[in-house]
This record gives sequence, structure tokens and C-alpha cells, in this order.
Amino acid sequence: MERGASESYFVEFRRKVQNSELLALGVSQLLREIRFTGRVSVVVQNGEILKSGYEEGYFTRRDDRRLI
Repeated sequence: MERGASESYFVEFRRKVQNSELLALGVSQLLREIRFTGRVSVVVQNGEILKSGYEEGYFTRRDDRRLI
């Protein structure tokens, strides 16, 4: 792979990370449908997904306002 091509791929990767575009559209839509408020994590090494998981959110924004 040429250096210029790999640099442009990395720039595109950074843009997607910054814009939270890492999940496929279908997964993003599913998370919105179920109103998922937890955390999704993905571990990648050498371009391969090694592990993925999630933590459920136990508190909603409504709960946050009560704490203030």
C-alpha cells in the first residue's frame, strides 16, 4: 500500500472516530430503537476485532436532574 493511500485511510478513520461513525447504520438504528443508554466497547488489534461488549446504563437523564 502506498504511503499516501494509507495516510488518507487513517485520516478517514480519525474522522469517523471523531464523528462517532464507527458502528454500522443498522446497529446505530437498533440502539436508538431500544433507547440504549449504556456503553459499547470494541477492542481491535491489527485490524481484527478481538472483543466486544456492552455495559447497560442504569440511570437516565431524568435521574441526573434529581441529583442536582
